Amino acid sequence: MALRGRLAAARGAWLVFEDEAGFSMTPPHAKTWSPRGRTPVVRVRGRSRRRISIAALTCYKPGHRSMLIYRPRRDDGNRDGRKSFSWRDYRDLLTTAHQQLDGPIVLIWDNLNVHKAADLRKWVAARDWLTIYYLPPYAQCC
Repeated sequence: MALRGRLAAARGAWLVFEDEAGFSMTPPHAKTWSPRGRTPVVRVRGRSRRRISIAALTCYKPGHRSMLIYRPRRDDGNRDGRKSFSWRDYRDLLTTAHQQLDGPIVLIWDNLNVHKAADLRKWVAARDWLTIYYLPPYAQCC
């Protein structure tokens, strides 16, 4: 990772890490702890399948304040709606980051299949301000 940091510094670029997470808006149907003799009750209004997902960029550059740029996505449980981020969502997030950071970006990405979509690769290839490095698909231990 130090090599990427030196590369970003040599280019005067922002070093940016991206990740995403999803959260269910309904509590899980599971048992939990409670005082003896009192059954825990979780009140749920309706039968919602709503989820919220978020993709976030953490941005670092020596001599500048670190920044967090994020984009939420709400899924209301419609069958025709997309639950996760598409390549267009990532394109828009990176475009926003470029505008806010006002400089080149060295992006460190995991190997999510959407990150390697053909349309996104074409879009990235046309942007000289964006350099992408993928994390290895494994995590070394010890």
